[in-house]
Amino acid sequence: MRNTVIYDGDCGICTRLAGFVRRRLRPDAEVRSSQELELEVGLESYGVTEADCAEALQYVTASGRVHSAQDAVARLLLVSRPWWRPAGLVLLAPGVNALAGVVYRWVARNRYRLPGASDACAVPPADAPAPRP
Repeated sequence: MRNTVIYDGDCGICTRLAGFVRRRLRPDAEVRSSQELELEVGLESYGVTEADCAEALQYVTASGRVHSAQDAVARLLLVSRPWWRPAGLVLLAPGVNALAGVVYRWVARNRYRLPGASDACAVPPADAPAPRP
C-alpha cells in the first residue's frame, strides 16, 4: 500500500481541495475519495470508516498508520513538493498543532456554509441522534 490521502468525495469543498492537492502539492501519495476506495477495496483495509472520512481528512501511511484532521494535513504537506514541507513541520509543532486542530474542527463543522459546499457537506454532530428511517 502507498501513502494515501482519503477525503469525503460527497463534499464539494473536499473534492475541490483534493483537486488542489493533486495539481499544486503533487504529494508522494494517492489522493482518493472514501467512496471510491469503499467500492474498490473497502475502507477497512485502510483502517478507517466512512464516518471517519466524513468527519475529517485521513492520511494513511504505507505502513498503515492513520492520521486525521490537522495531523493528516501536516503529513500530506510533508510528502508534497519541497516548498510545502516546512508548513507540515510547523503544523506538527505542539502549540500550532493544537490551534490548527481547533481551526480544523470549526471549518469541518461549518463547511456547509462555505462557498462551493454541497448538501452532503453538512455533517451532523457526533452526539446527534441517528435519523429515523
